[in-house]
Amino acid sequence: MSELATIENDLTAKIDAAATEAALEEVRVAALGKKGVVSEQMKTLGKMSPEERKEMGPALNGLKTRIAEAIEAKKQALAEAALDARLASEKVDVTLPVRPEPKGKIHPVSQVMEEIIAIFSAMGFDVAEGPDIEDDFHNFTALNFPPDHPAREMHDTFFFEPKDDGARMLLRTHTSPVQIRTMMTQKPPIRIIIPGRTFRCDSDQTHTPMFHQVEGLVIDKQTHMGHLKGTLEAFAKTFFEVDDVKTRFRPHFFPFTEPSAEMDIQYERVGKEIRFGQGADWMEILGCGMVHPNVLKNCGLDPDEYQGFAWGMGVDRLAMLKYGIPDLRDFFAADARWLEHYGFDPVDQPNLATGLSR
Repeated sequence: MSELATIENDLTAKIDAAATEAALEEVRVAALGKKGVVSEQMKTLGKMSPEERKEMGPALNGLKTRIAEAIEAKKQALAEAALDARLASEKVDVTLPVRPEPKGKIHPVSQVMEEIIAIFSAMGFDVAEGPDIEDDFHNFTALNFPPDHPAREMHDTFFFEPKDDGARMLLRTHTSPVQIRTMMTQKPPIRIIIPGRTFRCDSDQTHTPMFHQVEGLVIDKQTHMGHLKGTLEAFAKTFFEVDDVKTRFRPHFFPFTEPSAEMDIQYERVGKEIRFGQGADWMEILGCGMVHPNVLKNCGLDPDEYQGFAWGMGVDRLAMLKYGIPDLRDFFAADARWLEHYGFDPVDQPNLATGLSR
């Protein structure tokens, strides 16, 4: 029996000394494996007399059980210690203070887009979106562009390769297809704005092949040019953050509106600064008009029952005017220094309560 006590003490010491699960597994194999010390002792029972087996059998079984339990307990302790160490190394201190100056800047296009959305959302407009890749019907035909009409040439369209039936998909030249999709799927009254990317084959100081627009659409049973004028003048005052603006509407042509107009806003230039709401000069900032009856018919609406107005404005150009950015091409140059200069604080979200811009 003293030999079993010596074996147990030796194995217990090795179990306690095991620092890893791999070392503990070596102790287990040395004790309880096929050739382990306890297993070898169990093999001797067959050579003992019945009286010796009656005494040694329970003693060896007890030793085997105690060693197995000690190994399992040590294994659990090692696993918990490993988990504690991992948690300690991977923990995140959520009590750390926020950096005094956030890294990164909001792009002027994103800023102006959010400002426009904030203004029209306060007027009760919903935001609508649509695909960048369009078909001819939604981009042209439904908007009263007849086949081979000269107005199609004004858009310098990016076309894809023709399909088997000759039809060609295209990159939308304006966000107006979303107006069509909305009128064809939503029953009036409709009051939406449509921010998004548009594409035309054009590139210079004030034009890029990809640019941003926000269009608006109102469809109801009683709308007129007075509603259109009031909506756009209220927008201009809020966007340029002036107490008053003077506007004028000049007759123009758009296939999808009748009558059509371009809206000018009064301004003066002081050095490199443009000041709106004063001066004697005029600047065109958007196009607008009453929705053409043919467009309503193409969308399944009765022009004798419904009428509406629409407008479209270039977001990039509005950003240039408001924030004094001289070259549109810099918007897409991916220059971190330019963005650091013209960018906006990401924690200052545009809203009408505290002000749209910095």
